[in-house]
Amino acid sequence: MNTANIKKYAPKARARFIDTMTRQAARVGISPDGKGGAVIAPLEQKGDVLVMTTQDGQTHTVPAHLKRAREALAAWVQRDGFTQAIEQTAYSWFNRLCAIRYMEIHGYLDHGRRVLSGAGGEAGQFQILDECLEVDLPGLDTARVRELKLDGTQDETLYRELLLAQCHALHEAMPFLFEPLDDASELLLPNNLTKTDSLIRELVEATPEEDWQDVEVIGWLYQFYISEKKDQVIGKVVKSEDIPAATQLFTPNWIVQYLVQNSVGRQWLQTYPASKLKAEMPYYLEPAEQEPEVQAQLDAITPASLDPETIKVLDPACGSGHILVEAYNVLKAIYEERGYRTRDIPKLILENNLFGLDIDDRAAQLAGFALLMKAREDDRRILTRNVRLNVLAMQSSQHLDANTLWRDLNLTGDWHQGQSQGLFDSEQQDPSSNDATYKLIDDLIERFQDAKTFGSLINVANEWEAPLKALLEELTELSNSGDIMQKAAAQRLVSMVQQAWVLAQRYGAVVANPPYMGSKGMNKALKDYAKKAYPNSKSDMFAIFMEHAFSLLAPLGYNAQINMQSWMFLSSYEKLRDWLLDNSTIITMAHLGGRAFDSISGEVVSATAFVMEKIAKPNYQGVYLRLVEGKSEAEKKGAMLEAIQNRDCSWCYDAKPDDFKKIPGSPVAYWLSKEAIQAFSKSKEIKKVMPAAVGLQTGDNSKFVRYWYEVDFEKIGFEVESSNETADLDFKWYPYNKGGDFRKWYGNREFIVDWKNDGEQIRNFKDDKGGLRSRPQNTKNYFKPSISWSDVTSGDVAFRYYDKGFVYDVTGMSAQSESEDLMKKVLALCNSCVINWVVKSLNPTLHFQAGNYHSLPYIGAAVNGSSIDLVDQCINLSLQDETAYETSFSFKSSPLKEKKGKVFF
Repeated sequence: MNTANIKKYAPKARARFIDTMTRQAARVGISPDGKGGAVIAPLEQKGDVLVMTTQDGQTHTVPAHLKRAREALAAWVQRDGFTQAIEQTAYSWFNRLCAIRYMEIHGYLDHGRRVLSGAGGEAGQFQILDECLEVDLPGLDTARVRELKLDGTQDETLYRELLLAQCHALHEAMPFLFEPLDDASELLLPNNLTKTDSLIRELVEATPEEDWQDVEVIGWLYQFYISEKKDQVIGKVVKSEDIPAATQLFTPNWIVQYLVQNSVGRQWLQTYPASKLKAEMPYYLEPAEQEPEVQAQLDAITPASLDPETIKVLDPACGSGHILVEAYNVLKAIYEERGYRTRDIPKLILENNLFGLDIDDRAAQLAGFALLMKAREDDRRILTRNVRLNVLAMQSSQHLDANTLWRDLNLTGDWHQGQSQGLFDSEQQDPSSNDATYKLIDDLIERFQDAKTFGSLINVANEWEAPLKALLEELTELSNSGDIMQKAAAQRLVSMVQQAWVLAQRYGAVVANPPYMGSKGMNKALKDYAKKAYPNSKSDMFAIFMEHAFSLLAPLGYNAQINMQSWMFLSSYEKLRDWLLDNSTIITMAHLGGRAFDSISGEVVSATAFVMEKIAKPNYQGVYLRLVEGKSEAEKKGAMLEAIQNRDCSWCYDAKPDDFKKIPGSPVAYWLSKEAIQAFSKSKEIKKVMPAAVGLQTGDNSKFVRYWYEVDFEKIGFEVESSNETADLDFKWYPYNKGGDFRKWYGNREFIVDWKNDGEQIRNFKDDKGGLRSRPQNTKNYFKPSISWSDVTSGDVAFRYYDKGFVYDVTGMSAQSESEDLMKKVLALCNSCVINWVVKSLNPTLHFQAGNYHSLPYIGAAVNGSSIDLVDQCINLSLQDETAYETSFSFKSSPLKEKKGKVFF
């Protein structure tokens, strides 16, 4: 598949679809107001036409039979806003046309004709139009088709009716994607569909047929379709309706195979280790050899047999369904090995094994479609088998009322049919009685108020699975055979009950590429929910999903995800790591680092893929692949396959969870040797020898910080020994340690800060609302000699000595001691190659903070008195080097002027 074609086409298609449908709305007097809302022109019917006059005085007329459709569109944009309604419709029509395109290329349309292209695939031709007299579609008026065809001038009208009839026909098989086309949706379908510049022709021409051979194309199309929207919202506080665009990322197939084969496939292979399925899973990693007691534990918990129909797989953020499609492949192989009939397998998998949830309606539509197309490869009749998919878009319950639904459903028979006032009659049963079903409905409505924001992070108790299943079956029956009020109520409620039922179940595997969104991007509702429900992982959505997945697993289930590597190392995830090590076991991990997603818009997310089991096995030897050195996705993929074939390669490691606990902060430093781990366990933490602290955050560096040469040198106070001392001095400016570039031993003395009168202005610096903008932290340590380093580093960490007289910044964190000798011993140790290696092991990110420093081992045997002499020499050499530059406080003259006492010029 050439994703370059899709990447070029899809973003343009989004703009085209939105623009075309905006112009279509304008033709019926509905236009944007510039604020997301709509301006709706007054409507007047004159004979057989509707007349609308817009604010700019333009008059539009449309046939009177479109009145109902126009009113439906007006109501829609008033309820949801013009921008959102148009974007939703554009999504829907894009999805439908892509689905039809895939089906016509693969010959999956029942009538056998192509709808969007000619018989030979020609763009601008339409086989269904050419052969319309032979096409049989449900609801298509054959007499009208004949009339329009024989007219010879009505091809555009005829084609539009054929396309809509095709959509109506596909509704029977795929109601989630081809929803009942309401009046508003049909009204926005553009005119001139057969013309050379139509949306359909562009779709056919832009993506060659060879790109449509794998159903994976659907996911790629959607990924690039929303890419422009993602660029618009990323880095901001994201509205609920924009969360999908901000967080969705299509997962490369080889990573998906790794996750699925080592979770779903592993379930089967641990019970049937001699299974031939192993040969069909190229990314499956054999377990490491275990110690006898660990192997005995594994033997005791491994089931003796496994029924394929009981293997449940959930993707809680399924996007366009890539993971579910790969899970289908593995499950199909399992069913085949067990001897099921080929034609029975697809429906069994779709109804019993695969479950998917997403907050994005359009993505969930595509996920359902992708699964059905995968099933269609194996069962040509699957679209007629009335399969109930378990792939859902989470729906909010804000529009539902428990009392009204209870009355209309009439599940107990207490409401008299036809008596709409029964709710207020004293003889009728109080709906808030002790009826368990009413209480369940009422609870669900309360629970799913913010389903479009929280999605599958909403908790539903496992004990509700059975009553929810029973209620779902009852609602399904009422939707088909109930009275008019029961049908309507059941249809409003069924989607919420089904999503609750999916969340109430417990799964053998939860497999996901969860959304990535830091707390800064979360809206208030999401941030508050994260703090309350997930205090250990609240820093990012990926970590929340990582933790939440365990609550969706059955005992011994597998949590397989790819997410950002930061949870492995950063102090903000230390509690999460502790919880994971106490409650789960890492079975395998592919530590990918950056560029694992470079086939997708050049993404540089530093990622890790893992499979964890819901049981703590402290001495279990997990298998880890260190792929961080690969400079591209292709390199990482190749290295993974090589490691699977050759476990003796230098980037494959075995490690125990219990060893991680021996390292301060419990980082997942799987590549550390036994000797390195012993260094941590036998040495003091450096924080107990010489602790560090963060410093000043001014709130506005442009106001309070300068280079030293920007002010009068005589107004800078040097060699001050304490912050209190500045209250008695006339100086405004004082030397400021602000981190800076890579420099060991000494230097980076360029900045000064306004600390007049003990930092009076900074301490009282407030925002417009009266809140403090500055944070003067650990002021008692200001101006004391220190060992410091820069927070941000793209390479090695460099530690430096600072004389007395410096205020230090939050990015120039400092460690201090009353003993100058101890400081120099610590400096010697921290600048050693051993500690440099340890630093990269503990935190291979761009930041090295005080917490990371505190985790370092103080290896006392590595430093002694002679170390101090060497440190003094290094400091002097670095000082001499610094004074050669005019930006230094101590600059005297250029070294180019003198050599052996002789002046050059």
